[in-house]
Amino acid sequence: MDEAAEELERLAGEIAKHDKLYYQKDAPRISDADYDALRKRNDDIEARYPELVREDSPSRRVGAEPAEGFGKVVHSVPMLSLGNAFDDDDVTDFWNRIVKFLNLKESDELAVTAEPKIDGLSAALRYEKGKFVQGATRGDGREGENVTENIRTIADIPKTLKGKNIPDVVEVRGEVYMSHDDFAKLNERQREAGKQVFANPRNAAAGSLRQLDAKVTESRPLRFFAYTWGEMSDMPADTQSGMIETFEKWGFTVNPLFQRSTSIEELIAFYHDVEERRSELGYDIDGVVYKVDRLDWQQRLGFVSRSPRWAIAHKFPAEQATTVLEKIEIQVGRTGAMTPVARLTPVTVGGVVVSNATLHNADEIERLGVRPGDTVVVQRAGDVIPQIVRVVEDRPRGKKKFEFPDKCPECGSHAVREINPKTGKLDAVMRCTGGLVCPAQAVERLRHFVSRNAFDIEGLGEKQIAAFYEDGLIAKPDDIFTLEERDAKSLKKLKDREGWGATSVKKLFEAIDQRREVELDRFIFALGIRHVGETNARLLARSYGTLENFEEQMLAAADPESEARADLLSIDGVGEVLAEAITDFFAEKHNRDVIEGLKKAGVKAVPLEAQQTDSPIAGKTVVFTGSLERMTRSEAKARAEQMGAKVSGSVSAKTDLVVAGPGAGSKIAKARELGIEVIDEDQWMEMASN
Repeated sequence: MDEAAEELERLAGEIAKHDKLYYQKDAPRISDADYDALRKRNDDIEARYPELVREDSPSRRVGAEPAEGFGKVVHSVPMLSLGNAFDDDDVTDFWNRIVKFLNLKESDELAVTAEPKIDGLSAALRYEKGKFVQGATRGDGREGENVTENIRTIADIPKTLKGKNIPDVVEVRGEVYMSHDDFAKLNERQREAGKQVFANPRNAAAGSLRQLDAKVTESRPLRFFAYTWGEMSDMPADTQSGMIETFEKWGFTVNPLFQRSTSIEELIAFYHDVEERRSELGYDIDGVVYKVDRLDWQQRLGFVSRSPRWAIAHKFPAEQATTVLEKIEIQVGRTGAMTPVARLTPVTVGGVVVSNATLHNADEIERLGVRPGDTVVVQRAGDVIPQIVRVVEDRPRGKKKFEFPDKCPECGSHAVREINPKTGKLDAVMRCTGGLVCPAQAVERLRHFVSRNAFDIEGLGEKQIAAFYEDGLIAKPDDIFTLEERDAKSLKKLKDREGWGATSVKKLFEAIDQRREVELDRFIFALGIRHVGETNARLLARSYGTLENFEEQMLAAADPESEARADLLSIDGVGEVLAEAITDFFAEKHNRDVIEGLKKAGVKAVPLEAQQTDSPIAGKTVVFTGSLERMTRSEAKARAEQMGAKVSGSVSAKTDLVVAGPGAGSKIAKARELGIEVIDEDQWMEMASN
């Protein structure tokens, strides 16, 4: 059950991240199919362990919070999402669940409507007395963005409803989209104007509708299909199909493929017919939506979680194509993750020319058994880098197996796979250990180096670091401390750069000079060693005292059997994963060269001062074991450090004192075996209070 809880926590975070990318940023990073798989896994675990359902569960929300920059609109009727069907059996189950829930007899006709699922941006349009008054995006389903002025520019959307007896309040909902032809023309105009082109029609439509300047939206060829409703002061029809007919009479565009079916066979036949005609429609769809036709039955069926029982989306499988994998290259991300990318013979998949595909990691290459030269099946769904599905076995195979490099292709530093502390297994991702010198990571590492809890150099923020790196002024940390000297010899002075002047440059150089001496914990934190945050940096600084000693001991600790490794692991809070990350860092000569470069540039790491030097445990190593009753373990550790002691989590020959509370076990026996002093909590409290 603990594993299930951990997985639900991971899924909640990952799905929330992808919701924000899709709904707020219009920049999804995974395919629709992969996203649906994450949702399904979350739902399956929750169904098995309902007691583990989280407050932030994806099953309790729709979309993402409205983005900043627009006013907010609270939907009077929430804009919920649909459950998914992935094959014909799922549709049969949907039909049978409705029959069972409503207790229908064989003589009762069950009618279900079907229409293409448009891949665009959901919008809600409010009319009062027949006049358009407000337009909003879906947002998180309960609160969306006010895009009224932008909606007014869309020709498909009537500003005044046609006909008579129109309800006082009408809210029509549908999808804003862009046709393939209009998308191609828009991108051509973008290229001619030297502007960024859009990845696909969905992104183009979403980005166009959410412009802060409505004139930009007006220049974009947006369209709208109406297919449902929100708040209605009076219902003009009692069926789904009747409402769609009403929308058309009022002046809205409805999908011409909309149909009403009275059998499962008709629904499935419609789905496969639309799937075959998909490329001919002239706009993107990603499935077919089924809805119970009778509105009174919809009301009886109601909702489960975030989805109605009376509707479902039958999703299309990801579009696929066959091509040749020409070679595999390794890309290094800004955090050092090394990702294999397949370079493909260009092929069209879903209307987009594809020449690259992700291979994720070394394990995925092994699972697929893919080699350069293989013929492969590629699939693409949504605005993501495509992925290889499988190798075509009956085509000529590549001759040479791909060997994943053990060194970073960008900087030559060695690469490692870490142990995942939660699973105890090797991580799938290979990482470069040359963070401070790797060009792929340089800007991110330099930003970290000067950040508030590291060297904290005033006037040298993220933008300045990026600009200086791009112009070749700062490539590694020691360049920061030689900048003034180099600037004095340069023909192009820093003060003459745009945004700078003599005064601002003088202040920057003064700020840099003020940080030539920093506390050891800040220095260690600034190095950007994986898993070493502020707390661990302080632990290491207190444990090793000086930078020189820290370096020397970490080099020695590379040997898993060494005394230095045992000492490192004896520090309370340091486990195998952290120890491996630190020793990997120092094992890389490039990283040691950076530290030497800083020293040569006049940078010093100042040892942390013990807050007490005259206490009975100053300079000693203390171990706490058992349950403390008069103060928490954290309070006891903090107090011991204030008294100048080093706190360890295990008893060794270097331990000076063991404080044992009730329930203490093997550590007392080991302490007595080694002749180490053991005291109880009362004695500790007396010592601490003095």
